[in-house]
Amino acid sequence: MAAGASSVIIPEQPGDRTGRERENGRGPSAPSARSWTGYGVLGLLTLPLGLLGSAFWLGRHVRPSADEWCFLPSVRDHGIAALVGKFYFTDNGRLGNGLLVGLYAKFGVAGHQWFGLVSGVVMLGLLWAVTVLLLRLAGRTAPRGVPLFVASMVTVVFLFASLNTYKTFYWPASSVSHTVAPVLASAATVPLLWAGSRRGRVVAVASALVAGAFLGTLSEETSVVALVVLTALLLLNRRILAPRVRAQARVWCLAGVAGIGIGTLLLLTSPGSRNRRQRFDAGTASMFAPESLADSLDGYLDILGSLLTTWQYLGALAAGVLLALLTGNREGRAPVLLPCRPLFLLGAGTVTFLVAGYLCTVITYPLFGSHVVTAHRTWNDYLLLYVALLVVAGALLGRALRRHTGSTGRTGVVATAAGAAMCVAVCVGLAFPLGELGENMRVRAEKWDHQDQWLRERAARGARVLPYKPLSVSGMGEPFGGRGSRVWPARCVADYYHLKRITYTERLP
Repeated sequence: MAAGASSVIIPEQPGDRTGRERENGRGPSAPSARSWTGYGVLGLLTLPLGLLGSAFWLGRHVRPSADEWCFLPSVRDHGIAALVGKFYFTDNGRLGNGLLVGLYAKFGVAGHQWFGLVSGVVMLGLLWAVTVLLLRLAGRTAPRGVPLFVASMVTVVFLFASLNTYKTFYWPASSVSHTVAPVLASAATVPLLWAGSRRGRVVAVASALVAGAFLGTLSEETSVVALVVLTALLLLNRRILAPRVRAQARVWCLAGVAGIGIGTLLLLTSPGSRNRRQRFDAGTASMFAPESLADSLDGYLDILGSLLTTWQYLGALAAGVLLALLTGNREGRAPVLLPCRPLFLLGAGTVTFLVAGYLCTVITYPLFGSHVVTAHRTWNDYLLLYVALLVVAGALLGRALRRHTGSTGRTGVVATAAGAAMCVAVCVGLAFPLGELGENMRVRAEKWDHQDQWLRERAARGARVLPYKPLSVSGMGEPFGGRGSRVWPARCVADYYHLKRITYTERLP
């Protein structure tokens, strides 16, 4: 999102003073143009925010499933610290992951229902802050509402253009690892972007170290993406940053790399991580075997095909176009980001995304095998980078249109209208599957609540063995899935209801 803005620095040409004055809001037509723009942005803003609000409201229908059946009794009976210990010593070694899971599991079913609202607001707020700071450092100024609009469009396509929105957004156990994690990683840039003094720069470096260490114990895939991005920033430092901030950026990047290294080392040396690698034969040798690398590449190409043919991601491209067309130069402030060649910028961003995505596929392939193509939630670790790249591409396209025709010329007006229309189409297009998912969630919630009450009442009367009907939504794991062929996590459900065991039934009690 930043890179597109960084290139919108156009030297003033002789005879272009009037157009430049109008662009900066000083010409005669500026008040009416700004007023029109402001109303238009506010109108557009209601669409992605309305979609997010609807999604938050549907979160009340979320009920526990899959791994959460095991998390809930553990936290209820032994506390968050016990779950963190279980993650570290037994399950997967992810200390940070165990902490975040414990924080929502502590509140039981209510924690699952509120998770979408809390995580969605946090993600939107962080992306909004990053957008505002990047525009400021790029030397750009925008009408009120534009940064929030861009951030909300990024959030909408990131969360709801997924092929499985439930696992991306509503399933807390997955969202913590693969959806919230990349947003938290990008938010680690906020202290750096905000720093304006020596103390601020020290805080930014310390924050990068701490955030990197936490990320390393939260999500292996997001850690890989962050390492690739930080490496790219180190290599391209001289090409994209002003000289006065290069040293600071290098130190910050190295601190982030060191932090991720510390967290990853802590994770990989944990008993839980060793157990997980042995259980799925996911050691380094098998992960980087030629056959595994080739199969990972095949799977990744299939994933790219799905991403490139999902038209809703064009909403991010359109948001970038509007960002370039609606912003102007900020007077009296030298930009931190250098103007650079669009093809170079897009090429570097594309290579970074492709490398990050492939490496994520490589490290997840031993666990999922050929199903890595259908494990849509694992795409999210690098999907935010893809969405950001589309925003950059859109901003560069908008920059080219503005440079040659001006934002108030006929072509500029048409481009603005087209970008707005695409954003509207994307929001409307995403609303229908979201509504269908919400209805499926509501039906499951009613059945889940009925069965939950029945099981609790019978357990309170002293029953030790009770029947259970699996209730799934969006392919979520449930006890006795596949018509009773898959038992997991029946043992955890029995623990949740204080039963000895549960048995399979095809009928609700």
